[in-house]
Amino acid sequence: MSTYTAINLIARPSAGPVGPDLFEVVTKDMPSVSEGQFLVKQNHMSLDPAMFGWMSPDTQSYIPPVELGTVMRSSGVGEIVESKHPDFKVGERVMGMMGWQEYFLTDGVGLNKVTAPLPDEAILSVFALPGLTATQGLYSIGKPQKGETIVVSGAAGSVGSIVGQLAKADGLTVIGVVGSDEKADWIVNELGFDGAVNYKTDDLAEKLAQLTPNGIDVYFENTGGPIQHHVFSRMNAHGRIAVCGLIADYPKAEPDLAPNWIPIIKKRLTIQGFTMPDHFGEIPALLAKLTPYVMKGQIKHRAHVLNGLESAMTGLNLFFTGKNKGKLIVKL
Repeated sequence: MSTYTAINLIARPSAGPVGPDLFEVVTKDMPSVSEGQFLVKQNHMSLDPAMFGWMSPDTQSYIPPVELGTVMRSSGVGEIVESKHPDFKVGERVMGMMGWQEYFLTDGVGLNKVTAPLPDEAILSVFALPGLTATQGLYSIGKPQKGETIVVSGAAGSVGSIVGQLAKADGLTVIGVVGSDEKADWIVNELGFDGAVNYKTDDLAEKLAQLTPNGIDVYFENTGGPIQHHVFSRMNAHGRIAVCGLIADYPKAEPDLAPNWIPIIKKRLTIQGFTMPDHFGEIPALLAKLTPYVMKGQIKHRAHVLNGLESAMTGLNLFFTGKNKGKLIVKL
């Protein structure tokens, strides 16, 4: 093959769904590999809510926006097909930021070898950004203690499902917030959550009061939306809130108002936002923390796989509709 396909970002999204008009499918010449480089054939690519921020023009965010006319940013897993690098051999799998493209030429900076004998889908669902994000936010900010109660929004998603399972393994009462009865059934009967709130059909205040009679000690926030206010009102003194994402607000021109700050003082709450680029240097330690739970069979996952590179251009909208079931992945 002398050429390969890539997708560039060519326009910034406005409020609402994203579509192919933001992107350009391009054909590129296959690069030549120089000394100290290797070529990766990307096999599976991750779609993540963070991409909406990466596409925006916001230069004050935690990571610079993707430049227009360049390959859209994403992480993925692939196999080395040609190498002139002493530390990376043909046939080895690697994981890291490779973008929306079929092949990736690199000197290895920012890529990690995949040594776990697991399929690509499992690697992206557990050991890539979802598992790293869940581990960082839960333990560094949530500081869970056995016997406490945690509420996780977006609980059937790639990050939330892992947060809940880690907390359950550590002896917490775990309540998940989801958007369908199917997802509620999955997190309770398959993942072992103690209860679920369907934010689309349940009386939120009543259901939360029923499931958290002793209040809430930890809140892992992935979505925002009305549930945020109800959880906030039930936080216990010295509670911790890890703010990972606000997918309910990403498509809105004006975000919803946040909860009143007075209870933060009265209850001495700790509220902290976080993003993984701040913690890439801690990946070995995070993997060391996460891996024993996986090896003990305490972490289950499911993947929602789209086929073909171009499916990414509309697949991102599944985050807005909630129709994705598990980690959203593109199979190239």
